[in-house]
Amino acid sequence: MDQRGGTYALFLKMEQPAEISIGQLGTFAFPAGYYVYVGSALGSGGLKARLARHQRDDKKLHWHIDYFLAHACIVGIHMDSSGKRLECKWVQALLSAPGAQIVAPRFGASDCDCPAHLIYIGKDSALSLAFSAR
Repeated sequence: MDQRGGTYALFLKMEQPAEISIGQLGTFAFPAGYYVYVGSALGSGGLKARLARHQRDDKKLHWHIDYFLAHACIVGIHMDSSGKRLECKWVQALLSAPGAQIVAPRFGASDCDCPAHLIYIGKDSALSLAFSAR
């Protein structure tokens, strides 16, 4: 992977339900199961730097996803290194999947009109299992 920018999706698993304070966004009750977080990395370092940051444990809590990652693990990553901002399109597609839900409104979506960029896809979602096997 080079330093090109683009869009990525983190496929996440939360083993136990948790009540998590997401910075100034508020506190939410997250059920156990699988989630997808969609983001972009168009700045310095591109996808390589952003994904490496998400995978580190020793980081300052800055973005909404940082707070969530303290309670969940990354089980898969999908990315597009075209340099295009595709988050909203990907979120729309994810929200059309059966059982997809928003647990924390506006999570990761402070700079767009999406309802959230973190989507709960269930405890045993076929979508989540397909990506966690990658």
